[in-house]
Amino acid sequence: MSQNTPGLLRNLLFVGLLIGSFFLGVSWKGTPNETDSTANNTTADIPPDESTAEEAPSAPLPSPPDARLDPAELATIRLFEAAAPSVAFITTSNLRQNYWTRDLTEIPRGTGSGFVWDKKGHIITNYHVIDGADKAQVTLGDGSSWAAQLVGVAPEKDLAVLKIDIDASQLKPIPIGRSSNLRVGQSVYAIGNPFGLDQTLTTGIISALGREIESQGRVPIRDVIQTDAAINPGNSGGPLLNSSGQLIAVNTAIYSPSGAYAGIGFSIPVDVVNWVVNDLIEFGKVIRPTLGVELATAQIAQRLGLEGALVLNVVAGSAAERAGIQPTTRDRRGNIQIGDLIIAIEGEAVRSNADLILALEKYQAGDQVTVKVQRDDQLIDLSADLDMGR
Repeated sequence: MSQNTPGLLRNLLFVGLLIGSFFLGVSWKGTPNETDSTANNTTADIPPDESTAEEAPSAPLPSPPDARLDPAELATIRLFEAAAPSVAFITTSNLRQNYWTRDLTEIPRGTGSGFVWDKKGHIITNYHVIDGADKAQVTLGDGSSWAAQLVGVAPEKDLAVLKIDIDASQLKPIPIGRSSNLRVGQSVYAIGNPFGLDQTLTTGIISALGREIESQGRVPIRDVIQTDAAINPGNSGGPLLNSSGQLIAVNTAIYSPSGAYAGIGFSIPVDVVNWVVNDLIEFGKVIRPTLGVELATAQIAQRLGLEGALVLNVVAGSAAERAGIQPTTRDRRGNIQIGDLIIAIEGEAVRSNADLILALEKYQAGDQVTVKVQRDDQLIDLSADLDMGR
Protein backbone atom coordinates (compact mmCIF):
# COMPACT_ATOMS: atom_id res chain seq x y z
CA MET A 1 0.00 0.00 0.00
CA SER A 2 1.38 3.42 -0.93
CA GLN A 3 2.01 6.32 1.38
CA ASN A 4 -1.14 8.21 0.09
CA THR A 5 -3.55 5.45 1.08
CA PRO A 6 -4.36 6.70 4.67
CA GLY A 7 -5.18 10.24 3.44
CA LEU A 8 -7.51 8.91 0.77
CA LEU A 9 -9.42 6.83 3.33
CA ARG A 10 -9.85 9.84 5.58
CA ASN A 11 -11.32 11.90 2.70
CA LEU A 12 -13.80 9.16 1.75
CA LEU A 13 -14.88 8.82 5.37
CA PHE A 14 -15.48 12.58 5.62
CA VAL A 15 -17.58 12.65 2.43
CA GLY A 16 -19.63 9.71 3.71
CA LEU A 17 -20.35 11.51 6.96
CA LEU A 18 -21.51 14.61 5.07
CA ILE A 19 -23.88 12.59 2.87
CA GLY A 20 -25.26 10.72 5.88
CA SER A 21 -25.84 13.95 7.80
CA PHE A 22 -27.72 15.41 4.81
CA PHE A 23 -30.19 12.53 4.55
CA LEU A 24 -30.68 12.41 8.29
CA GLY A 25 -31.62 16.13 8.37
CA VAL A 26 -34.12 15.77 5.53
CA SER A 27 -35.74 12.85 7.26
CA TRP A 28 -36.05 14.73 10.62
CA LYS A 29 -37.58 17.83 8.99
CA GLY A 30 -40.29 15.82 7.17
CA THR A 31 -41.50 14.13 10.39
CA PRO A 32 -43.82 16.35 12.58
CA ASN A 33 -42.94 16.25 16.21
CA GLU A 34 -45.26 16.56 19.19
CA THR A 35 -44.60 20.24 19.65
CA ASP A 36 -45.52 21.09 16.07
CA SER A 37 -48.70 19.05 16.30
CA THR A 38 -49.74 20.84 19.47
CA ALA A 39 -48.97 24.20 17.94
CA ASN A 40 -51.01 23.40 14.85
CA ASN A 41 -53.98 22.23 16.92
CA THR A 42 -53.84 25.38 19.09
CA THR A 43 -53.82 27.64 16.07
CA ALA A 44 -56.93 26.00 14.68
CA ASP A 45 -58.89 26.91 17.85
CA ILE A 46 -57.99 30.60 17.68
CA PRO A 47 -60.76 32.70 16.05
CA PRO A 48 -59.77 34.62 12.92
CA ASP A 49 -58.41 38.12 13.36
CA GLU A 50 -60.03 41.22 11.85
CA SER A 51 -58.51 40.72 8.44
CA THR A 52 -59.72 37.13 8.32
CA ALA A 53 -63.16 38.07 9.69
CA GLU A 54 -63.79 40.37 6.75
CA GLU A 55 -63.63 37.43 4.43
CA ALA A 56 -65.84 35.17 6.57
CA PRO A 57 -69.59 35.87 6.91
CA SER A 58 -70.30 37.92 10.09
CA ALA A 59 -72.29 36.28 12.86
CA PRO A 60 -75.56 38.06 13.90
CA LEU A 61 -75.28 40.28 16.96
CA PRO A 62 -77.31 39.27 20.02
CA SER A 63 -80.69 41.01 20.22
CA PRO A 64 -80.96 43.72 22.96
CA PRO A 65 -83.42 43.08 25.76
CA ASP A 66 -86.95 44.31 25.05
CA ALA A 67 -87.49 47.98 26.05
CA ARG A 68 -90.71 47.40 27.93
CA LEU A 69 -92.73 50.45 29.13
CA ASP A 70 -94.71 50.30 32.30
CA PRO A 71 -98.48 51.00 32.17
CA ALA A 72 -98.09 54.55 33.51
CA GLU A 73 -95.63 55.46 30.74
CA LEU A 74 -97.86 53.94 28.08
CA ALA A 75 -100.87 55.84 29.41
CA THR A 76 -98.96 59.15 29.25
CA ILE A 77 -97.72 58.43 25.73
CA ARG A 78 -101.22 57.60 24.52
CA LEU A 79 -102.66 60.68 26.22
CA PHE A 80 -100.16 62.95 24.45
CA GLU A 81 -100.60 61.29 21.06
CA ALA A 82 -104.38 61.65 21.36
CA ALA A 83 -104.36 65.27 22.57
CA ALA A 84 -101.50 66.76 20.53
CA PRO A 85 -103.57 67.16 17.31
CA SER A 86 -105.98 69.38 19.28
CA VAL A 87 -103.28 71.79 20.49
CA ALA A 88 -102.37 74.87 18.44
CA PHE A 89 -99.35 77.16 18.25
CA ILE A 90 -100.35 80.84 18.02
CA THR A 91 -98.13 83.60 16.69
CA THR A 92 -99.14 87.26 16.69
CA SER A 93 -97.84 90.31 14.86
CA ASN A 94 -98.42 94.03 14.42
CA LEU A 95 -98.63 96.02 11.20
CA ARG A 96 -96.54 99.17 10.89
CA GLN A 97 -96.86 101.66 8.03
CA ASN A 98 -93.83 103.50 6.72
CA TYR A 99 -94.44 107.23 7.07
CA TRP A 100 -92.84 108.08 3.73
CA THR A 101 -93.67 105.13 1.45
CA ARG A 102 -96.92 104.03 3.15
CA ASP A 103 -95.70 100.45 2.87
CA LEU A 104 -96.94 98.04 5.54
CA THR A 105 -94.46 95.99 7.53
CA GLU A 106 -95.46 93.02 9.67
CA ILE A 107 -93.58 92.88 12.97
CA PRO A 108 -93.65 89.71 15.12
CA ARG A 109 -95.24 90.36 18.50
CA GLY A 110 -95.37 87.16 20.49
CA THR A 111 -96.34 83.51 20.70
CA GLY A 112 -98.69 81.42 22.76
CA SER A 113 -100.76 78.28 22.79
CA GLY A 114 -104.37 77.38 22.14
CA PHE A 115 -106.59 74.42 21.38
CA VAL A 116 -109.38 73.38 19.03
CA TRP A 117 -112.78 73.91 20.63
CA ASP A 118 -115.16 72.64 17.94
CA LYS A 119 -115.48 71.52 14.33
CA LYS A 120 -116.40 75.08 13.27
CA GLY A 121 -112.79 76.21 13.59
CA HIS A 122 -112.97 78.01 16.95
CA ILE A 123 -109.63 78.15 18.76
CA ILE A 124 -109.42 79.03 22.46
CA THR A 125 -106.48 80.92 23.94
CA ASN A 126 -105.69 83.52 26.60
CA TYR A 127 -106.71 87.14 26.07
CA HIS A 128 -103.20 88.32 26.91
CA VAL A 129 -101.79 86.19 24.06
CA ILE A 130 -103.60 88.25 21.42
CA ASP A 131 -104.01 91.55 23.32
CA GLY A 132 -102.71 94.43 21.18
CA ALA A 133 -101.98 92.27 18.13
CA ASP A 134 -103.14 93.15 14.61
CA LYS A 135 -102.84 89.63 13.20
CA ALA A 136 -102.83 86.10 14.56
CA GLN A 137 -101.65 82.89 12.91
CA VAL A 138 -102.71 79.45 14.13
CA THR A 139 -100.48 76.43 13.48
CA LEU A 140 -102.17 73.09 14.08
CA GLY A 141 -100.60 69.84 15.19
CA ASP A 142 -100.19 68.68 11.58
CA GLY A 143 -97.98 71.71 10.84
CA SER A 144 -100.51 73.58 8.71
CA SER A 145 -100.86 77.33 9.38
CA TRP A 146 -104.04 79.38 9.12
CA ALA A 147 -104.85 83.07 9.38
CA ALA A 148 -107.17 83.62 12.34
CA GLN A 149 -109.98 86.06 12.95
CA LEU A 150 -110.83 87.38 16.40
CA VAL A 151 -114.33 86.30 17.45
CA GLY A 152 -114.57 87.57 21.02
CA VAL A 153 -112.61 88.46 24.15
CA ALA A 154 -113.16 88.41 27.89
CA PRO A 155 -110.29 90.36 29.50
CA GLU A 156 -111.80 89.81 32.95
CA LYS A 157 -111.42 86.04 32.44
CA ASP A 158 -108.24 86.22 30.33
CA LEU A 159 -109.91 84.25 27.55
CA ALA A 160 -110.27 84.84 23.82
CA VAL A 161 -111.78 82.98 20.87
CA LEU A 162 -110.20 82.90 17.41
CA LYS A 163 -111.61 81.30 14.26
CA ILE A 164 -109.87 79.73 11.31
CA ASP A 165 -111.43 78.88 7.95
CA ILE A 166 -110.71 75.17 7.62
CA ASP A 167 -112.51 72.00 6.66
CA ALA A 168 -114.07 70.28 9.66
CA SER A 169 -112.39 66.99 8.78
CA GLN A 170 -109.00 68.55 9.59
CA LEU A 171 -110.03 69.52 13.11
CA LYS A 172 -109.96 67.44 16.26
CA PRO A 173 -111.75 69.24 19.12
CA ILE A 174 -110.34 68.61 22.57
CA PRO A 175 -112.51 66.48 24.92
CA ILE A 176 -114.14 68.64 27.61
CA GLY A 177 -114.06 67.55 31.23
CA ARG A 178 -115.17 69.11 34.52
CA SER A 179 -113.36 71.14 37.15
CA SER A 180 -115.93 70.98 39.95
CA ASN A 181 -114.79 67.52 41.04
CA LEU A 182 -111.02 68.05 40.99
CA ARG A 183 -108.89 67.05 43.98
CA VAL A 184 -105.51 68.17 45.20
CA GLY A 185 -102.89 65.57 44.33
CA GLN A 186 -104.41 64.22 41.13
CA SER A 187 -102.20 64.05 38.04
CA VAL A 188 -102.38 66.72 35.35
CA TYR A 189 -100.76 67.13 31.93
CA ALA A 190 -99.99 70.43 30.19
CA ILE A 191 -99.38 70.66 26.45
CA GLY A 192 -98.20 73.89 24.86
CA ASN A 193 -95.45 75.79 23.13
CA PRO A 194 -93.06 77.18 25.76
CA PHE A 195 -90.49 79.58 24.28
CA GLY A 196 -91.81 78.71 20.82
CA LEU A 197 -91.03 74.99 21.19
CA ASP A 198 -94.22 73.46 19.88
CA GLN A 199 -95.97 70.31 21.09
CA THR A 200 -94.29 70.18 24.50
CA LEU A 201 -95.70 67.94 27.23
CA THR A 202 -95.12 68.51 30.94
CA THR A 203 -96.68 66.64 33.82
CA GLY A 204 -97.42 67.30 37.47
CA ILE A 205 -100.19 67.35 40.02
CA ILE A 206 -102.87 69.73 41.21
CA SER A 207 -101.09 71.60 44.01
CA ALA A 208 -104.08 73.62 45.25
CA LEU A 209 -107.63 74.62 44.37
CA GLY A 210 -109.60 77.82 44.86
CA ARG A 211 -106.76 80.23 44.14
CA GLU A 212 -107.47 83.80 43.01
CA ILE A 213 -105.50 85.79 40.45
CA GLU A 214 -106.06 89.19 38.87
CA SER A 215 -107.15 89.27 35.24
CA GLN A 216 -106.22 91.69 32.47
CA GLY A 217 -109.54 93.41 33.15
CA ARG A 218 -108.56 94.00 36.79
CA VAL A 219 -111.34 91.70 37.93
CA PRO A 220 -110.30 88.71 40.05
CA ILE A 221 -110.50 85.25 38.54
CA ARG A 222 -111.60 82.91 41.29
CA ASP A 223 -111.39 79.16 41.82
CA VAL A 224 -108.19 79.06 39.81
CA ILE A 225 -106.24 75.77 39.75
CA GLN A 226 -102.65 75.75 40.97
CA THR A 227 -100.33 73.13 39.46
CA ASP A 228 -96.64 72.23 39.55
CA ALA A 229 -96.65 71.05 35.91
CA ALA A 230 -93.99 73.15 34.16
CA ILE A 231 -95.69 76.18 32.58
CA ASN A 232 -93.39 78.69 30.88
CA PRO A 233 -93.87 81.73 28.64
CA GLY A 234 -95.56 80.40 25.50
CA ASN A 235 -97.65 77.86 27.41
CA SER A 236 -100.36 80.48 27.96
CA GLY A 237 -103.64 79.42 26.41
CA GLY A 238 -102.74 75.75 26.25
CA PRO A 239 -104.81 72.98 27.80
CA LEU A 240 -104.40 71.37 31.20
CA LEU A 241 -105.66 67.78 31.00
CA ASN A 242 -106.66 65.10 33.47
CA SER A 243 -105.45 61.51 33.21
CA SER A 244 -108.32 60.74 30.83
CA GLY A 245 -107.08 63.37 28.39
CA GLN A 246 -110.00 65.73 29.09
CA LEU A 247 -109.68 69.49 29.36
CA ILE A 248 -109.94 70.62 32.96
CA ALA A 249 -108.38 74.09 32.70
CA VAL A 250 -106.60 76.63 30.49
CA ASN A 251 -103.03 77.47 31.50
CA THR A 252 -102.81 81.21 32.01
CA ALA A 253 -100.14 82.43 34.42
CA ILE A 254 -97.14 81.55 36.53
CA TYR A 255 -95.78 82.82 39.80
CA SER A 256 -92.09 83.47 39.33
CA PRO A 257 -89.66 86.16 40.54
CA SER A 258 -87.49 85.50 37.45
CA GLY A 259 -90.21 85.24 34.81
CA ALA A 260 -89.51 81.56 34.14
CA TYR A 261 -90.99 78.42 35.64
CA ALA A 262 -90.67 78.28 39.42
CA GLY A 263 -93.00 75.41 40.27
CA ILE A 264 -96.24 77.38 40.55
CA GLY A 265 -98.61 77.71 37.61
CA PHE A 266 -102.24 78.84 37.44
CA SER A 267 -105.02 77.62 35.16
CA ILE A 268 -108.57 78.84 34.55
CA PRO A 269 -111.03 76.02 35.40
CA VAL A 270 -112.98 74.53 32.51
CA ASP A 271 -116.35 75.17 34.18
CA VAL A 272 -115.62 78.90 33.80
CA VAL A 273 -114.27 78.43 30.27
CA ASN A 274 -117.46 76.63 29.23
CA TRP A 275 -119.88 79.47 29.79
CA VAL A 276 -117.48 82.25 28.84
CA VAL A 277 -116.61 80.69 25.47
CA ASN A 278 -120.26 80.13 24.57
CA ASP A 279 -120.97 83.83 25.14
CA LEU A 280 -117.88 84.89 23.20
CA ILE A 281 -118.85 82.77 20.20
CA GLU A 282 -122.45 84.02 20.20
CA PHE A 283 -122.06 87.66 21.30
CA GLY A 284 -118.34 88.44 21.07
CA LYS A 285 -118.29 89.24 24.78
CA VAL A 286 -119.51 87.88 28.09
CA ILE A 287 -123.19 88.63 28.66
CA ARG A 288 -123.90 88.79 32.37
CA PRO A 289 -127.22 89.39 34.08
CA THR A 290 -127.28 92.83 35.56
CA LEU A 291 -128.96 94.82 38.28
CA GLY A 292 -128.63 98.09 36.40
CA VAL A 293 -126.54 100.02 38.91
CA GLU A 294 -123.52 102.30 38.65
CA LEU A 295 -121.05 101.72 41.47
CA ALA A 296 -118.63 103.97 43.29
CA THR A 297 -114.94 103.24 42.90
CA ALA A 298 -113.10 101.18 45.48
CA GLN A 299 -111.18 104.30 46.56
CA ILE A 300 -114.40 106.16 47.38
CA ALA A 301 -115.79 103.24 49.38
CA GLN A 302 -112.54 102.92 51.32
CA ARG A 303 -112.46 106.64 52.03
CA LEU A 304 -115.98 106.40 53.46
CA GLY A 305 -115.03 103.32 55.46
CA LEU A 306 -117.57 101.12 53.66
CA GLU A 307 -117.23 97.45 52.75
CA GLY A 308 -119.48 96.42 49.89
CA ALA A 309 -120.64 97.76 46.53
CA LEU A 310 -121.81 101.35 46.94
CA VAL A 311 -124.59 102.36 44.53
CA LEU A 312 -124.01 105.74 42.89
CA ASN A 313 -126.78 105.62 40.32
CA VAL A 314 -129.70 103.42 39.35
CA VAL A 315 -130.53 102.96 35.65
CA ALA A 316 -134.10 103.93 34.79
CA GLY A 317 -136.36 100.91 34.25
CA SER A 318 -133.69 98.48 35.48
CA ALA A 319 -133.96 95.56 37.87
CA ALA A 320 -132.48 97.76 40.60
CA GLU A 321 -135.14 100.45 40.14
CA ARG A 322 -137.93 97.84 40.17
CA ALA A 323 -136.45 96.33 43.35
CA GLY A 324 -136.30 99.71 45.08
CA ILE A 325 -132.50 100.06 45.36
CA GLN A 326 -131.59 103.65 46.30
CA PRO A 327 -128.83 105.66 44.57
CA THR A 328 -126.46 108.18 46.13
CA THR A 329 -127.91 111.72 45.95
CA ARG A 330 -127.41 115.29 47.14
CA ASP A 331 -129.96 117.14 49.23
CA ARG A 332 -131.01 120.76 48.74
CA ARG A 333 -128.05 121.97 50.72
CA GLY A 334 -125.61 119.98 48.58
CA ASN A 335 -124.90 117.37 51.20
CA ILE A 336 -124.26 113.84 49.92
CA GLN A 337 -126.84 111.26 50.91
CA ILE A 338 -125.14 107.84 50.73
CA GLY A 339 -127.11 105.36 48.65
CA ASP A 340 -127.60 101.66 49.30
CA LEU A 341 -124.55 99.56 50.01
CA ILE A 342 -124.98 96.08 48.49
CA ILE A 343 -123.48 93.59 50.94
CA ALA A 344 -124.86 90.22 49.74
CA ILE A 345 -126.50 88.43 46.81
CA GLU A 346 -128.50 85.35 47.75
CA GLY A 347 -126.57 85.16 51.01
CA GLU A 348 -123.15 85.36 49.30
CA ALA A 349 -121.08 88.16 50.84
CA VAL A 350 -120.27 91.16 48.66
CA ARG A 351 -117.25 93.09 49.97
CA SER A 352 -116.30 94.94 46.78
CA ASN A 353 -117.47 95.79 43.28
CA ALA A 354 -115.62 92.75 41.94
CA ASP A 355 -117.50 90.53 44.39
CA LEU A 356 -120.81 91.80 43.02
CA ILE A 357 -119.75 91.11 39.42
CA LEU A 358 -118.63 87.59 40.29
CA ALA A 359 -121.76 86.89 42.33
CA LEU A 360 -124.05 87.83 39.44
CA GLU A 361 -122.13 85.55 37.06
CA LYS A 362 -123.80 82.56 38.68
CA TYR A 363 -127.24 83.59 37.46
CA GLN A 364 -129.05 84.21 34.20
CA ALA A 365 -131.25 87.02 33.00
CA GLY A 366 -134.73 86.61 34.45
CA ASP A 367 -133.53 84.91 37.62
CA GLN A 368 -134.89 86.36 40.85
CA VAL A 369 -132.29 87.02 43.53
CA THR A 370 -132.36 88.47 47.03
CA VAL A 371 -130.19 91.57 47.34
CA LYS A 372 -129.20 92.52 50.87
CA VAL A 373 -128.41 96.23 51.23
CA GLN A 374 -127.30 98.45 54.04
CA ARG A 375 -129.34 101.67 54.09
CA ASP A 376 -128.26 104.06 56.79
CA ASP A 377 -128.21 101.79 59.84
CA GLN A 378 -130.70 99.26 58.51
CA LEU A 379 -130.20 95.94 56.71
CA ILE A 380 -132.88 95.38 54.06
CA ASP A 381 -133.57 92.38 51.79
CA LEU A 382 -134.84 93.33 48.33
CA SER A 383 -136.04 91.01 45.58
CA ALA A 384 -134.71 91.71 42.07
CA ASP A 385 -135.43 90.08 38.69
CA LEU A 386 -132.14 90.28 36.82
CA ASP A 387 -131.93 91.93 33.39
CA MET A 388 -129.90 90.87 30.37
CA GLY A 389 -126.54 92.63 30.34
CA ARG A 390 -125.41 94.70 27.39
